[in-house]
Amino acid sequence: MRCTLALCAALLCIVPAHAEPVADFYRGKTVGIYIGFPPGGGYDLYARMVAQHLARHIPGSPTIVVHNMAGGVGVRAASYLTNVAAQDGTALGLFQDGLTLSKVLGGPGEFDPIKFAWLGRIVSTATFTMVWHTSPVQSVEEARTREITIAATVRNSSSSYVPLALNDLTGTKFNVIRGYQGAAPMALAMERGEVHAHGGMALEAIKPEWLAEKKAKLLYYLGGHRHKDQPGVPGLLDLATDDKSRRILGLFGGIVDVGRSFVAAPGTPPDRAAALRAAFVAMAADPVFVADMKKRNLGVGPLSGAEVQKIIAAAVATPKELVQQAGRYLGP
Repeated sequence: MRCTLALCAALLCIVPAHAEPVADFYRGKTVGIYIGFPPGGGYDLYARMVAQHLARHIPGSPTIVVHNMAGGVGVRAASYLTNVAAQDGTALGLFQDGLTLSKVLGGPGEFDPIKFAWLGRIVSTATFTMVWHTSPVQSVEEARTREITIAATVRNSSSSYVPLALNDLTGTKFNVIRGYQGAAPMALAMERGEVHAHGGMALEAIKPEWLAEKKAKLLYYLGGHRHKDQPGVPGLLDLATDDKSRRILGLFGGIVDVGRSFVAAPGTPPDRAAALRAAFVAMAADPVFVADMKKRNLGVGPLSGAEVQKIIAAAVATPKELVQQAGRYLGP
């Protein structure tokens, strides 16, 4: 009996040392966030806010630093995270929202989007197509019976390829006018009556008086599912008419839905990936983090890592023939 009690006492002393292996690993470590953009932009700002707040929610409270690795809007950083960075849970990444679509369509880079451990999304890249009040068409349904002009930038922009896909897949009659140098010139063209609609503007950039005074109307959301702040505006999946259109529009809408999402390197051990995901969820709900983001006019619309992973998996699983068709809307 004395031996048994001594053994139990010894085990009790040992257990605490091994009860929190994730905390033990991260304690005193430095975690790097590799972002595919130079300093000063929106992605950089989001990464630095996460670096500031995430550490206290990770067991062991490691130090987090940001590494800017511009190149291919994330291709270089994604390739580095896959082939060079430590695969132990100390290498995280933030890439351009369209990187997965680019890779699915045969884009460059030595990485596989589905192999990353997706930790979660801070916010979607909320973008809407809108029509001016003088437009002869005020809904997608009406756009199936009457042509309207829509401003776009370049062919591989969602302002162009989404209406082209809607035309082909759902019977709309958008006349896409490309060549505008950004959202602001597109908005000016819409106000002047040069075009009826704006192909894609971020929600925070839309002038509040446009909607309040009914000068403009949101036509559709460029994400797959409806935006929480505009539940009356259809998402791309709402516009699908059959399985083919649903798969292709879901592929396009996934870009916006993925938004500003963070990943861990592909080889991250499962227990550390789970801890990082839990930490991400806790951070996104932390009142201190939310208040700090609000102070800087940064949006917070979180999505769990599991939900982001589903979006990525659906994109990667798109049948080859549908990927080829989607690619035609983007052009070369």
